[in-house]
Amino acid sequence: MKGLYVATVFVFLALPAQAGITASPWGIHNGQEIRLYTLTNKSGITARIANYGGIIVSIMAPDRDGKIADVVQGFDRLADYDGDARRGAVIGRYSNLKNDSYQLDGMTYHVTHDGKPYNERVWTAEMRDGAEPQLVLELVDPDGSMGFPGNVRVTVTYTLTSDSILRLDYRASTDKDTVINLTNHSYFNMAGAGTVLDQLLTLNADAITPGDEHGRPGGELRPVAGTPFDYRKPTAIGRQIDVPDALLQRSRGYDVNFVINGKPGTLRPAARLEDLTSGRVLEVWTTQPGLQLYSSNADARGAAAAKGYVQHSAVALEAEHAPNAPNIPSFISPVITPAKPFHEITEFRILVDRKRH
Repeated sequence: MKGLYVATVFVFLALPAQAGITASPWGIHNGQEIRLYTLTNKSGITARIANYGGIIVSIMAPDRDGKIADVVQGFDRLADYDGDARRGAVIGRYSNLKNDSYQLDGMTYHVTHDGKPYNERVWTAEMRDGAEPQLVLELVDPDGSMGFPGNVRVTVTYTLTSDSILRLDYRASTDKDTVINLTNHSYFNMAGAGTVLDQLLTLNADAITPGDEHGRPGGELRPVAGTPFDYRKPTAIGRQIDVPDALLQRSRGYDVNFVINGKPGTLRPAARLEDLTSGRVLEVWTTQPGLQLYSSNADARGAAAAKGYVQHSAVALEAEHAPNAPNIPSFISPVITPAKPFHEITEFRILVDRKRH
């Protein structure tokens, strides 16, 4: 896997652009103003991010011929997210817990509907202009929100670097022991349209944590060798998506957590997605222990259908702790304490392969 990230020569297409960050009104949610922030770097890459849910609304990127396309699925109107609030958003405090419960410090906690998940919250925003613009989003999640203990202060800093990396820096502090699992639920299509079945995916992972009928792991680490989950070499996503495997058939495609090779807490390659026709490439690097692969398996409805987002028209590559980890002692612990805050980084590296295949 190590060589897969150095074997291809990539260049950044130099387009005349003024780096910086701007903001514009984007609507009202529950009486609160929502703004859309546009980060631009010197190469002309732009990322639009909302302070509602921390949603990455779009990432505009060139192909090898300079043609610009949106490589992230999103909506132009805030109202369109009412029925699809997870798409592109920050997910938290913790999803996919078996029986919606977990034990901590000898107590059993149950997830409730008293509060809202982070993808449905309005975050405070701070713009930091410059050659590598930043958007800092912050919220305070009160003790007892959705059944989780502890007053938690969460910060997500989005940085668009001069070499076209969109870096997400997640931090969370608490006044009481609690669990947290922060990730981003963006859907990527490096062609900008159509399905991703012909796009090449590489995953730096030797094992998965297969889940139950709800996708919640029970503790098994299953090697990918000899299975349709082996993406250690570049493989078309559609090559084995329809084989008679129980996990694939249950989800109508991929929806499973991969254990990323290397030491958790260190920034390392997790995934690579390439569209051979356009030359657009996404690399995902992260400090997180796992990555959830979701191949957009549901039939499109509403605003998604109107945008042409059909089944398998994108993949989500969610760097995170394993689903249900609070209930699996052998998994890396997602517990944070007042003395041990949460800090993880995920990078979306937008590249162009100039070679024609």
